[in-house]
Amino acid sequence: MEYLFSYGTLQDLQVQEYIFGRLLKGKEDAALGFKKMENAVYGRYPLVVNTNNAEDKVTGMAYEVNDADLKKADIYETSAYKRKKFPLESGDEAWIYIENSN
Repeated sequence: MEYLFSYGTLQDLQVQEYIFGRLLKGKEDAALGFKKMENAVYGRYPLVVNTNNAEDKVTGMAYEVNDADLKKADIYETSAYKRKKFPLESGDEAWIYIENSN
């Protein structure tokens, strides 16, 4: 089991039903060393930026996911984002969608 950290639309229950076909099990957590920018992608969706400053943090949800879930989430997030693993405040590691600067 892996974790997927959401700071945006993946927390919406209707979005979860649409993408995964079920509601995800998750817990509140925070990504340390990040700042959240609203309306940064397509003028509508949020983006987190890694600041490497431990005092910066973004709160969200860490959801339990499997490999199939991650592939579905990758499609949903489009090429505007890329998925990378980072530590969370709880000590767990989670996949987080960050800017795809390729």
